[in-house]
Amino acid sequence: MNRQDILHSLQTTPPDVLIVGAGINGIGTFRDLALNGVNVLLIDRGDFCSGASAASSRMAHGGIRYLENGEFRLVREAVRERNRLIQNAPTLVKPLPTTIPIFKIFSGLLNAPLKFLGLLEKPAERGALVIKLGLIFYDAYTGKNRVVPRHTFEPRRKALQRFPRLNPRIRYAATYYDGLLLSPERLALELVLDAEAEGAHARALNYVSLVGVDGQTVTLRDELTGATFDLRPKVIVNATGPWIDFANRTLGLKTHYLGPTKGSHLVLDNPELRAAIGDHEFFFENKDGRIVLIFPLFDKVMIGTSDLPIEDPDSARCTEQEVDYFLEMIGRVFPDIPVRREQIVFRFSGVRPLAYTGSAKTTGQITRDHHIREDSLNGVPVLSLVGGKWTSFRAFSEQVTDRVLALLGQTRRADTQSLPIGAGANAVALKTTPDYTRQEIHAMAQREKIVHLDDLLLRRTLLGYLGQLNRPRLEQLAGWLGEALGWDDERKQAEVGRAAQILEDQHGVRL
Repeated sequence: MNRQDILHSLQTTPPDVLIVGAGINGIGTFRDLALNGVNVLLIDRGDFCSGASAASSRMAHGGIRYLENGEFRLVREAVRERNRLIQNAPTLVKPLPTTIPIFKIFSGLLNAPLKFLGLLEKPAERGALVIKLGLIFYDAYTGKNRVVPRHTFEPRRKALQRFPRLNPRIRYAATYYDGLLLSPERLALELVLDAEAEGAHARALNYVSLVGVDGQTVTLRDELTGATFDLRPKVIVNATGPWIDFANRTLGLKTHYLGPTKGSHLVLDNPELRAAIGDHEFFFENKDGRIVLIFPLFDKVMIGTSDLPIEDPDSARCTEQEVDYFLEMIGRVFPDIPVRREQIVFRFSGVRPLAYTGSAKTTGQITRDHHIREDSLNGVPVLSLVGGKWTSFRAFSEQVTDRVLALLGQTRRADTQSLPIGAGANAVALKTTPDYTRQEIHAMAQREKIVHLDDLLLRRTLLGYLGQLNRPRLEQLAGWLGEALGWDDERKQAEVGRAAQILEDQHGVRL
């Protein structure tokens, strides 16, 4: 069904379950419920995967550093789910060799016990012994199903042979494997389309917002036309990520479930640095205890990430102070490679939906685990999805679906553990070059629920992330997209203006 068909169908066949928020947790739950025959509607005030889920570090990772916090269940689950992603979405998730440059040997031995006793606020830099022990545990969680190779540990001499531009002051380099999300946005979209392919009982709408409630009646607004309509769902799933408490307020619920933090990234066009890292991510701890990364993003290099408290998720932007921090930390690992501000082709910042702790923990110590909080809206259950991470979205969605099925008095009839993602779709192939054709743009417009030009630039393609845009290209793409979607010249120019403003304001791209 197209957008108008879905809006019309809601008048005659309202949903039993309303999912508010089309980030990865909402989308994963939508797919699982669709697979189990539940009449479900997914909405988002913006595009699919346009909020926190679009600002990830593009890794499917088990979270090796969570071992130090004693979060063994979380690591075990994440490693298992990382392996499933590599197997279930092999065109979009690949094994990622990850190298840790190690500058010390014994440092950090007391990190874990001191954290347990509440005596450590900022961790000491981890040395070779701590990292080696962590990698042994990490490999063990993969079990017999070895989707990725085991870790290796190399002394300085061998490490510098493999990576000649690496800082010669290192003592060791360790390499282990996680997963690379080639395009989280496309992966999320494929999940949406897979869900809708289950039948007319599964419907998804972007650019529809939650605006109010009256008793058990929820009011939604079509952000394209301004028209409002009412629904009476049996269950509401609040999957709005960092906006959970804001959405609950709209529902008349006073909650304080989140203590979110901001994470920013840069994308650099630096051929020297790109050649120096090869196909490896470099993942390490800076001198201040912050975990940072240097990441191969096709022919570019991604740098991240910060971890700063934030109150208003809509205000998240990558600041010049963060840029200074990132550029300086590159010099610790690759000291003879010059990196300049003018090499930044894209920047982005998102907000992690972390649970509110009420304690003085550093942001890095706040758990990335997930849980469900249940409230009642005049007898209608409201499930708020707190926490979580990209890697373990399927497991979290499974837990949410089981809760929803129980509330509806239904039983599970299918699961997603080994279910391929995007297997039956006719997707336009993910490209790393800007040479999309008119026919390919038309195909995406017809199939992929595109509403605005920026949906195409930032979430259906990599054109924005890889710095492949200029003003003439925007005009051309708006023309092709407009042909498919029936835009007049005024709408095409408005879309170009909107896209240019978003690129500059949120991503530092001046065309």
